Amino acid sequence: QVQLVESGGGLVQAGGSLRLSCAASGGTFSSYSMGWFRQAPGKEREFLVAISSSGGGTYYADSVKGRSTISRDNAKNTVDLQMNSLEPEDTAVYYCAAARLRIGVSKVASTYHYWGQGIQVTVSS
Repeated sequence: QVQLVESGGGLVQAGGSLRLSCAASGGTFSSYSMGWFRQAPGKEREFLVAISSSGGGTYYADSVKGRSTISRDNAKNTVDLQMNSLEPEDTAVYYCAAARLRIGVSKVASTYHYWGQGIQVTVSS
């Protein structure tokens, strides 16, 4: 059983930046591909970005491509999401998730076996 805990959310002004972190415990972190999703009020959960178990492969959704960077540290069991040029439309609860994929990445939520509790990001205009 893998436990995931997000941190780093909060309130930021439009145009600003945030760095979200996700700490994993209870499993072999390097065996899992990791992803970030978000869900805004009244909307479906949206895939943002994923990183392969080794960190060598990434996949970004168009909504965050070019202004976000995912990274992972398998020694520290963490995965981070650096987000820049934030806009009010980025306001949502952000989730990290783990998938048992030794190679490759996935943008499909049902692929992911474990989820964090989510963390609020609010971007003010």
